Amino acid sequence: MADIPKTPILDRVTVPADMKSLSDPELYALAKEVRAETISAVSETGGHLGAGLGVVELTVALHAVFDTPRDRIIWDVGHQCYPHKILTGRRDRIRTLRCEGGLSGFTKRSESAFDPFGAGHSSTSISAALGFSVARDLGGAPEHGIGDAVAVIGDGAMSAGMAFEAMNNAGHLDRRLFVILNDNEMSIAPPVGAMSSYLSRLYAGEPFQELKAAAKGAVSLLPEPFQEGARRAKEMVKSMTVGGTLFEELGFSYVGPIDGHDMESLLSILRTVHDRATGPMLIHVITKKGKGYAPAEAARDRGHATAKFDVASGKQHKAPSNAPSYTSVFGKTLVDLAGKDDKVCAVTAAMPDGTGLNLMAERYPSRCFDVGIAEQHGVTFSAALAAGGMKPFCAMYSTFLQRGYDQVVHDVAVQRLPVRFAIDRAGLVGADGATHAGAFDIGYMSNLPGMVVMAAADEAELMHMVTTAHSINDGPCAFRYPRGEGVGVELPEQGEVLEIGKGRMIREGSRVAILSFGTRLSEVEKAAEALTARGISPTIADARFAKPLDRELILKLAADHEALITIEEGAIGGFGSHVAQLLAEEGVFDTGLKFRSMVLPDTFIDHASPARMYEEAKLSAKDIEAKVLDVLGIAQIGEKRA
Repeated sequence: MADIPKTPILDRVTVPADMKSLSDPELYALAKEVRAETISAVSETGGHLGAGLGVVELTVALHAVFDTPRDRIIWDVGHQCYPHKILTGRRDRIRTLRCEGGLSGFTKRSESAFDPFGAGHSSTSISAALGFSVARDLGGAPEHGIGDAVAVIGDGAMSAGMAFEAMNNAGHLDRRLFVILNDNEMSIAPPVGAMSSYLSRLYAGEPFQELKAAAKGAVSLLPEPFQEGARRAKEMVKSMTVGGTLFEELGFSYVGPIDGHDMESLLSILRTVHDRATGPMLIHVITKKGKGYAPAEAARDRGHATAKFDVASGKQHKAPSNAPSYTSVFGKTLVDLAGKDDKVCAVTAAMPDGTGLNLMAERYPSRCFDVGIAEQHGVTFSAALAAGGMKPFCAMYSTFLQRGYDQVVHDVAVQRLPVRFAIDRAGLVGADGATHAGAFDIGYMSNLPGMVVMAAADEAELMHMVTTAHSINDGPCAFRYPRGEGVGVELPEQGEVLEIGKGRMIREGSRVAILSFGTRLSEVEKAAEALTARGISPTIADARFAKPLDRELILKLAADHEALITIEEGAIGGFGSHVAQLLAEEGVFDTGLKFRSMVLPDTFIDHASPARMYEEAKLSAKDIEAKVLDVLGIAQIGEKRA
């Protein structure tokens, strides 16, 4: 248990309304206490530390100036929200962050009235803020009414096209709303692209405290002491851009940049724009991710995501690894292939470390591309790389690839371009919860004509699938694998090219066959051991491919057994559905085969440990054992059958 910091002022704040009676010096002190409380809490739970530390002063200032929850603050991405949760009635549960039954690591509508809009993915806040603003003006009347809408969007999130679509629409509609650009010079990885360079130019060579203002009319909104410096800065910025700033051209008044850790400036500016703004306003705030905690400031990712840690030293308490992670196995295998084939290249969307492509970037930087938080662009960019004769691996988390699905269909599948999709974080992911679960990719990839879809049962199989994907040159393919460590199998020197659409037998048995797709295979084998002790010896096969299916293997399993059970780490409509379709077309059900499909339940599963989430999903070894007994009509201990 970490030492609980002394927080005399924070102890007086249960909800933001309690802040209204605090003096400005007390608000400054409150920010320091919130920072200490955030560090202490995350040291016990783990989680996204750096982003929250970067917005402590901004969070205090926003709640001090605006009237929440009537005024809607929308955090983008939601992992910035830990200080916000501390100030909005959830301090007593802050040490349950990301734990089973505890607070979500993101904003969540069902958790609090102070979370008006959930955000686990990025770049949605401006659209949501505009929606709230229009609903307000049209007379929408939810429980608390609707006041102002404030989108707090990280600079990395501004690289996504959706943010600019929303700004374009907001400038056209000309409604009063506030966009706070939290410019911390990095989101998860260091930022990339012209937007990052543009923001840098806006404050190059100028101290933040001069509070540059670069929009028509925005200077007049500033407090008197800042107006002259802002006028000078406005001219400087206009000299760097044709026709004013990008934000001004989109219809926003622009104020900034402002030092996001200077409470005096924050409070002054926010109070002024709150009282005087009439249309859309963008406030450019400069913050430092990990601010105020030296170990986070010094970390490569500024403390983006941490395990539990010691507050004094910053040392994280991570369990020793027994096997390499799937992500690292993918990264190393890809580097090996790139060393042998100069046509191999890689694309990711702001997740080079998370997808293992940091290894590729270090070794072959000219062939590794981080496109920022822009999955749609990343997919189409990969498609054109393939059309241009390269062999692109498009590495994205399953949950993020969803944002590029139209491009997967229109730009890759329809044109049969050999893009190789490396789908990380497949299945349930633990503490990040429902927004990050890779539940749908089997279904949304397998229904595309010409798409080859693979799932690795272990880390050695992943090596084979990366190698197999490299060999496919006549159309697109995808291979999926989970977060975390492999199962500890011995790794080959290099991957082998698998025969497309062919599974493998794991063990021969009788009566019931279990056909596994993905890493539930290890749980299937545990279940088989328990069943063998009962005198039941199931056949086990690893499908390897959801598309094309191994028709010969599946039909043989169906013909030789009373029952066939498929299992996968995906939602309804995936691998099991394709197997059922095949069996129906072949008339196998007419023979009396008992068929069952074990999939993720038709619900969103809240955060917990991966093991507990799979227990809730009923995809653990004991659930597989129970399914076999049920389909064979064998009563379990304590169970009565008619």
